[in-house]
Amino acid sequence: MAGAPSPGPLSPWADLLDYQRDVWERSILFWDTLRQRADDTLEHERQGLPPLLDFRSETVLDARTFPHPANYALLRILGPADGARVLAPDPAKPPVIVVDPRAGHGPGIGGFKQESEVGMALREGHPVYFVVFFPEPCRGQTLADVHHALRRFIETVAERHPGKPPVLYGNCQAGWAVALLSADCCGLVGAAVLNGSPLSYWGGESGVNPMRLAGGLLGGAWLAELAADLGDGRFDGAWLAANFENLKPERAIWEKYARLFAEVDTERERFLRFERWWGGFYSLGREEIAAIVENLFIGNQVEQGVFRICGGCVADLRRIRNPLVVFASEGDDITPPHQALGWIPAVYDSTEALKAAGQRIVYLINPHVGHLGIFVSAAVARREHRAILASLAEIEALPPGLYEMKIGGSSPGEPHRAAGEAAVRFEPRAVEDLRFAPPPREAFERVGAVSETGLALYRAFLKPWVQATTNPWTASLLRWLHPMRTSRYMLSADFLPWMRLAAGMAEQVGANRHQAHPENMFVAQEKAFADAVSRAAGAARAMRDAAAERGFAALYAAPPWVARAASGGYNGLPEGGPAGGVAAE
Repeated sequence: MAGAPSPGPLSPWADLLDYQRDVWERSILFWDTLRQRADDTLEHERQGLPPLLDFRSETVLDARTFPHPANYALLRILGPADGARVLAPDPAKPPVIVVDPRAGHGPGIGGFKQESEVGMALREGHPVYFVVFFPEPCRGQTLADVHHALRRFIETVAERHPGKPPVLYGNCQAGWAVALLSADCCGLVGAAVLNGSPLSYWGGESGVNPMRLAGGLLGGAWLAELAADLGDGRFDGAWLAANFENLKPERAIWEKYARLFAEVDTERERFLRFERWWGGFYSLGREEIAAIVENLFIGNQVEQGVFRICGGCVADLRRIRNPLVVFASEGDDITPPHQALGWIPAVYDSTEALKAAGQRIVYLINPHVGHLGIFVSAAVARREHRAILASLAEIEALPPGLYEMKIGGSSPGEPHRAAGEAAVRFEPRAVEDLRFAPPPREAFERVGAVSETGLALYRAFLKPWVQATTNPWTASLLRWLHPMRTSRYMLSADFLPWMRLAAGMAEQVGANRHQAHPENMFVAQEKAFADAVSRAAGAARAMRDAAAERGFAALYAAPPWVARAASGGYNGLPEGGPAGGVAAE
C-alpha cells in the first residue's frame, strides 16, 4: 500500500501541499481501517467468537460435557496454522499447558502468533496443550466447577505423559487459577509459571495503581452483581475491557488511534489483528463474577489463605510444593510487582520459613513492558518466555529458596546457562528484601464491610425488581448497545452503507500513494501536536487518579463515621513505592 515518500524537505508552501495530500490519503486509509475492523468484529461474532490461535489444534476434552459442566476445553497443539514444520516433541521434556485469562476477552493471547508462549514451547520441544473457553458460561457455573474442570485437564495430560508432570503456564487471571491448582494438585504438576498474575489484590503504589481502589469507590461488589443481573445472569466482558482502557486512556485510546493515523501504511494489519481479539468480548457467570469481586479483589482471600474454592477445599498457598516462576513488569499497571510478588512475604515470614517449606520461587521483572506485552510481545516471547522454558530443568534442580532470574551477561564466577542467545542465571534473594509499601489494610477491611452491607441491601430490595424486568431480549439489547461494541461495529458497511465508499477510495489511494517526506515540517508539527494531546490526557488522568486516592482515603482510611482512635491513628494511604525496590541488588 505504501508508496515512496516525497523527495527531500521542500519549501514551506511545497511542504504544505505535500502534507495536505498525505493527510487526505491517510484519512481515507484510516477510516477504511476502522471500517474493516467493524466488519471483522461482526464476522467474528457470526462465527461464534472462535479462539484466535495461530496454531492447529485438536480437542482433547470439553468440560461442557462434564457432570458439573464448565465452558472450558483442552486442546492439543499440533503445529503452526500455516503448516510449517516444527521440532517433534522431545519425550524427555514435560508437556506445557498454557492457560489464557478469562477476563473479558476470548482465549488465544498466549498463542496469538508464532513468536508467543505456545510458539516458544514448541521450539523448545515440549508437547503443548492449550486451555480455551467459550463465549458463554454454562448455567449456574461456579469457580469450583472451573477449578475441577482444570484439575481434570491436568490429570488427563499427566496420564498422557507418564513420569513427566505438566508445566502450568498461567497468564493474568489464569495465573491465580494456576496457583490454586498447584495448591490442590500436589505431586501432579511440575513448575508453574505465573505471568502478570495478581495474588496480592490490595498491593500497589499510591498514585500509580488506582485500580485496587475501584471496589471501594464503587461501593463494593453489588455493582458487578447488578451488571450480571441486567445481563440475565451473565456479566458482559466488555465492562472489563472498558475498565482496562479507562485505566490509561491516553495510551489505550488516543495514542492507539494517533499511531494508526500517523503510520497507517504499516500499522493497518497489526492493528486489525490485535483488534479482532480485543473486540471479542466473552461473558462470565453471575456466580463467578460475584465470587471473584467479593472474595479476591475486595476480600484479598488468596493471599490470606482463606479463599474457599468449594465446600471442602480452602486454597492455601503454603501447600504448593512445585516450583513457582513469577514474571512481572514494572510497566504493568494492571498487575504491578506489588500484586505479583507481595504475597510471598505475606505467606512466608522469612527466607528460612520458605526454605523450611521446601519451596522454590523464582521471579523475574521486566523494567518497562506493559501488561499485554507480557503475553503478546514477540520480543518478550523470544527473550523472557524462551528463557523460562529453556531453564525449567535448572529451576526444578534449585535448592529451596527465593531466586531472581537474570537474563543477560553474568558476573564473573557466577554459574549461568544459554537459553537461546541469552545467558540465564539465578541469584539468591531474601524474602525480607521484598519490601513494598504496606497496603492500607484497615481501609480495605472497611471496604469489605461496606461491600457486604451494600450487597445485602441490593439483594434484599433491588435485585428482585431487576430480575423481574430482565429477560434475554433486554440483556441482548444492553449487550449490543455497550459503547465498547457500538464504537466498533457502527462503522461497518452493514450499518453505514456509505462506508463502502471508503473501501473503494482506499483501494485507489493504495494503488497511487503519495507519502509526505519524514522531514516535512508539517509532519513534525503533527507529531508534536499528538504528543501534546497525549501529555494533556495523561495529566488529566493523573489528576483523576489523585482525586480517587483522596476520595478513598476520606471514605475508608479515616472516615468521619469511625473515630480516629478506633483506626489506630491511621494517617491515610502510604506514599511512595517499595521501600527498597524489589529484590535490591
